[in-house]
Amino acid sequence: MQRTTVLLLFGGESSEHDVSLSSARNVYAAIDDIKFDVQLGFIDRQGKWWLLDSFDSEVSDDDAVQLVPALGQASLMMIPEMTLITPDVILPILHGKNGEDGSVQGLAQLLHIPIVGCDMTSSAICMDKLATKQILNAHSLAAVPYEVHHIYDPKPDFSYLSMRLGTPMFIKPARSGSSVGVSKIYSEDELAAAIDLAHRHDDVALIERGIAGRELEVAVLGNPPHHMTSQVGEIKPGSDFYSYEAKYAVTNVSQTILTADLSVETSKFIRRQAAKVYAILGCKGLARIDFFLDDSNTLYVNEVNTLPGFTNTSMYPKLFHEQGISYSELISRLIYAAINSVEV
Repeated sequence: MQRTTVLLLFGGESSEHDVSLSSARNVYAAIDDIKFDVQLGFIDRQGKWWLLDSFDSEVSDDDAVQLVPALGQASLMMIPEMTLITPDVILPILHGKNGEDGSVQGLAQLLHIPIVGCDMTSSAICMDKLATKQILNAHSLAAVPYEVHHIYDPKPDFSYLSMRLGTPMFIKPARSGSSVGVSKIYSEDELAAAIDLAHRHDDVALIERGIAGRELEVAVLGNPPHHMTSQVGEIKPGSDFYSYEAKYAVTNVSQTILTADLSVETSKFIRRQAAKVYAILGCKGLARIDFFLDDSNTLYVNEVNTLPGFTNTSMYPKLFHEQGISYSELISRLIYAAINSVEV
């Protein structure tokens, strides 16, 4: 049987570089090497692409050859050899800037190589929390109430914000992931520092209502109209909120529940909403839809993650494993969905 050649892309320029390495290491260990011939495409912190011979505990581009796109030829050129590699599909295990924001997806389109996951447009929309909220609200899907602050705007008025959104509030970059640059604030004294932190990562910051309730997640797999949802999972943060450290630190005490304690009717409703959000935003391949369920049973869409993590603590693969889809089988389905654009 001829194996499908997969270019596994990992690393990247974003603040989530190390998360990408952790995710990609798991994917590389789990991928079915009878079906797939994996080529290792490492993107360093400066944005250069390298073809690695092995995925060691310490990733290094020493003695590696550089890769540059051969546009329109479904290939990448190795430098200095000046020969081409022609992967059948790109599997991006990337997070954040230049990874899940449509950049790599647009490049794959110009290369004429299928890529696992959402296309350029959907990736860019979902990475932009403001654009996501605007589209969802236009379709009568409740997003967390918010205000917008641009880097050139004057300092926002805390009294107005607290009257409009209540306290606590969350301040976050409009285009970032893994809770990077996110702050939870209760007072005017905390506002300026939180705004400054968010703007280190993006010129646009969101100021959101702090929803008192449950953090729920649904994994989605496949290409509409044949996409499927996992059961509803739940995150119980061990700290004040589900921060970057709470997600990835070795010492984190956050609790992940793979089947949330919900009524059958509520669970079905949330899964239907997740499938609807996925389709409305043009997603395909995979995404994780995050919700808040408040104390009055109002459901809010929090965020949509088009390239969810595959680390040891990541919910996306765990949610499908709970439904009997192994890590290896999940990766195979994602690759075939990209190549064939059919039901998985």
